[in-house]
Amino acid sequence: MPSITERFSSNELAALLARSAWFRASPAAMQTQLLDAGRVEALAAGERLFTRGDPDDGLYCVLDGLIRIGAASAAGKEALLAVIEPVNWFGEIALFDARPRTHDAYAERDSALFHVPRAALAALLERTPAYWHAFGLLLTHKLRLAFEAIEEAALLPAAPRVARRLLLMAGGYGEPGALRRVLKVPQEDLAMMLALSRQTINQVLKHFETQGALKLRYAEIEIADAERLRGLAELQSDAPVVTAAAAARAGRS
Repeated sequence: MPSITERFSSNELAALLARSAWFRASPAAMQTQLLDAGRVEALAAGERLFTRGDPDDGLYCVLDGLIRIGAASAAGKEALLAVIEPVNWFGEIALFDARPRTHDAYAERDSALFHVPRAALAALLERTPAYWHAFGLLLTHKLRLAFEAIEEAALLPAAPRVARRLLLMAGGYGEPGALRRVLKVPQEDLAMMLALSRQTINQVLKHFETQGALKLRYAEIEIADAERLRGLAELQSDAPVVTAAAAARAGRS
């Protein structure tokens, strides 16, 4: 049986990477040079890719499997920021500031990654500085997602936050194409991603199931009715938010 890194011929690798909207929209010459400079690497389930503070070693794209991005406190408590699925790129922050890795990255299950080393990226950008724009678009896409997550955490109740995160994951974090129906995400992971309790996540998901939007299975969530889930994502999103300062002003009036 071929190893996970031997499963991809050059043509198959190019076709797989072309499923990434960012890669597909990049200049054709840049695509070719990235394919020439990169290599496929394998990670076993639970294996570390890098840890916060590690030196930058380049850019990655998930070809198969699942990569967890997060951080752990000194007491061992984990903050899970994202679960990266095929075909999404990550690791671009350090490309811009040449500083250490910002978070930890581990394989959730056996995974295959396309890795472009930092030295190859530096040479590519030195030859063609105009390519910085393409990498900047990759970075700003992630920045927009981060700002949206911060806003939702501050303004929305738990239920629409959960619905929006499920839709975001099903849509490949902004990748165009068909919505994936089955998300292989345990409820505990979803709770960590949204900084909600496991109990709250369970209650929200069961409510969504009674509404016909989801079907719950062990470590899986199936989107049974995407339109209904979109409606739940908008639920209460327009409700006014009363800040502490506003409440104090109202009390004085």
